[in-house]
Amino acid sequence: MKYRKLGKTGIDISALGFGMMRLPMLGGTKVDVKASVNMLRQAIDQGLNYVDTAYNYLDGESECITGKALQDGYLDKVYVATKAPTWLFRSESDFDRILDEQLRRLQTDTIDFYLLHGMNKNFWKEKVLRFNVLGKMEAAKKCGKINHIGFSFHDTLETFKEIIDYYPYWEFCQIQLNYLDTMFQAGIEGLKYAGARGLGVIIMEPLRGGYLANVPPEVQKIFREADVYKDPVEWALDFLWNMPEVSLILSGMGNSQQVQNNLHYAERSSVGMLNEQYEAIYQKVQAQFKKYAVIPCTGCAYCMHCPKNVAIPYNFSVFNEYHTNGNLEKSKQLYREWIPIFGAQASKCIACHKCEQICPQHIKISEWMPKVHKLLR
Repeated sequence: MKYRKLGKTGIDISALGFGMMRLPMLGGTKVDVKASVNMLRQAIDQGLNYVDTAYNYLDGESECITGKALQDGYLDKVYVATKAPTWLFRSESDFDRILDEQLRRLQTDTIDFYLLHGMNKNFWKEKVLRFNVLGKMEAAKKCGKINHIGFSFHDTLETFKEIIDYYPYWEFCQIQLNYLDTMFQAGIEGLKYAGARGLGVIIMEPLRGGYLANVPPEVQKIFREADVYKDPVEWALDFLWNMPEVSLILSGMGNSQQVQNNLHYAERSSVGMLNEQYEAIYQKVQAQFKKYAVIPCTGCAYCMHCPKNVAIPYNFSVFNEYHTNGNLEKSKQLYREWIPIFGAQASKCIACHKCEQICPQHIKISEWMPKVHKLLR
């Protein structure tokens, strides 16, 4: 395994981290706990030493599974990261209550890396500053409940810089970045801004929720122009590992083969690994993707508490499948037969906007739902 320094912490972390949000499922929304535990341990046995979860992932089950997987000595081999769900805070006391619950779930006395989850302008001002969350984090660090303070982010570059500049004790941050989202949210400019200030930068959504793993035939053809063959996943990860400001890439892996493949790609990674030929290929691929009228959903499922049980990310996935591969009949069949496994079709949306308040991508979901249904009904 290759290791990189996590900013000013000076800690050596594996180039690949395990994201515990997209675990293997046993049909519908039931997590395959045994497979999840085995996969994480498989990765740790081969040198991966950073595990990322959050309070709300898989309705809280993710933290519990992480705690279970890190028994039998595995906790001593890794750094554990989880996140404070600031949108749930109603008073200062909520911070301590939730942190203590997370420690119990994770079966540990200390969380190595603790993040304020999904920072945007509203959460920052109305939750973090209003309820003295930074002070609470410092107190938790002083008493040994957490070791390092950071935040994950989903908003504009301007807000990203504002948050970094406000607090001089940030040690790391987590941003969405991939070869399509170079100017989205914090983007590459934000990556460099944080890196220049000594923050370790952790990358989420390197595959944009799997969208860059199964690329359209036209994109595959462009990748084949290179002098060596790489899987689309490796193309996506190498784009990020090439940059010196990237400390770690998180991958939400769904089976043992994905774990093994990504560990192999990480072992081949290095800063400055891409030459001009590869950079030209990325530019062609970016231009090709711009031709597809897709919804920028990453499948994070934060929106899945819909009052009408609309399976929002699954509806979007089928819609995007058509717009990248052009098989309307197949997409209509998926709309009829596959989406009901997870919830309701787009037609059940009542435009209550509750999902839009928590969507990290700031998608106007209520505006897209009628379009999805009109195409796929």
